[in-house]
Amino acid sequence: METRTIFSDSGGDAQKVRNGALRLFGVAALILFVLYVISQSFIIVQAGERAVIFSKISGVQSYQLSEGFHFNLPLVWKPTKYDVKTLTYTMSGGGTEASGERGRPMSENGQVPDDALTALTSDGLPLTLDLSVRFHIDPDNVWKLHQEVGAEFVDKIVRPASRSVARMAFAAYPVTDVYSGKRQRIVAQIQRELSEKFKGNYLILDEVLLRDIRFPAEFQNAIEQKQVAEQQAQQMVFEVDRARSEKQQKIVQAQGESEAIRKIADALTKNPQLIQYEYIHKLSPDAKVIITDSKTIISLGDIWNTPSNGDKKGQ
Repeated sequence: METRTIFSDSGGDAQKVRNGALRLFGVAALILFVLYVISQSFIIVQAGERAVIFSKISGVQSYQLSEGFHFNLPLVWKPTKYDVKTLTYTMSGGGTEASGERGRPMSENGQVPDDALTALTSDGLPLTLDLSVRFHIDPDNVWKLHQEVGAEFVDKIVRPASRSVARMAFAAYPVTDVYSGKRQRIVAQIQRELSEKFKGNYLILDEVLLRDIRFPAEFQNAIEQKQVAEQQAQQMVFEVDRARSEKQQKIVQAQGESEAIRKIADALTKNPQLIQYEYIHKLSPDAKVIITDSKTIISLGDIWNTPSNGDKKGQ
């Protein structure tokens, strides 16, 4: 009996498929690696940015890349970009005013938590302040900021320095000066001292904005009472001035009437018939009067108004 052995080629075909898949995977991985290396070989620095290079061999490089297209060493250099445009950090009583500002954490409801500044005046009264600090990174020393401070410069420098300087400035003034016209002087002092602190940490201060000051309730009530008292005092002064003016007017009027009476008396003394003339004139303003003597008065008006015979006949 003849025995035949049949060999199947299915195992060899499967191996060929696996080998082909491995080769395809290797090619794809190589292509992806090459694309990654190419993509990481260049750095594009946008407008208003600077890039700092950290080398795994020599550390932070002592320069920063300006705006534009730059070459990079993948897997060796690690670039970090910084925004050198003006930034605003606001310390306020919460709400949405400071939403999105760098360094302000957001709560779950989309609002900024209360970060208002509390300061004491020289006479010990507490003030609640809403303060904004506008600044930017020194574009020529970004690499120093990255090396000495890091990307958390808002929490490390801006916030604590601003709060410390503001508290010290307000502590040098009584609450009455803060309420009155010295507020701008205090802000100027904060800006001057804070600018020096920022400069030592490679930050440039642009402006300090004092958005709001909330005084203690007892002080606010005292101010309101003082304003009411001042308004009442002004009203009293006005009333006194008006009474004095009215009195003066009456005195002048009385003096005028007295002078008029005196002149009339002088005229009557010189011409006694004048009183008779005034009497007739008041009876009939259109009358024409002739005084013949001290006892006889002839009214020409009566003569002129007497109808003639012809008139009578006409009637």
